[in-house]
Amino acid sequence: MQRLFTTFADSWPGFGLLVQRLVTGIALIHERVLFKDASTTASIAAQAIGAVLALLIMIGLWTPVAGALIAALEVWSVLIYPGDPGTAILLATFGATQAMIGPGAFSIDARLFGRKHIGS
Repeated sequence: MQRLFTTFADSWPGFGLLVQRLVTGIALIHERVLFKDASTTASIAAQAIGAVLALLIMIGLWTPVAGALIAALEVWSVLIYPGDPGTAILLATFGATQAMIGPGAFSIDARLFGRKHIGS
């Protein structure tokens, strides 16, 4: 499972990844969950998926998978919904970079799948 994660950066880089995860999750909730019309089943499903992915990315659980799914959801959103694609492109970029970089040391993934020290 550790091969799924590229790094568990700590110190300032880890804090930067934490901030990036929090900003991504908050922006995803703000744009995709709070201020979207929930008139169709597809939009309700997209809101529910967006909420779950935002929660996963913010707590740092299954970060590479959640980041890739955020990127895919936002690319789909750009193709399906007309209008200003700026926020969707930004969220797709954040999701993709989270999938590539990894969660950082301040995440649940680091606790579950990080390197273990065998004590004597």
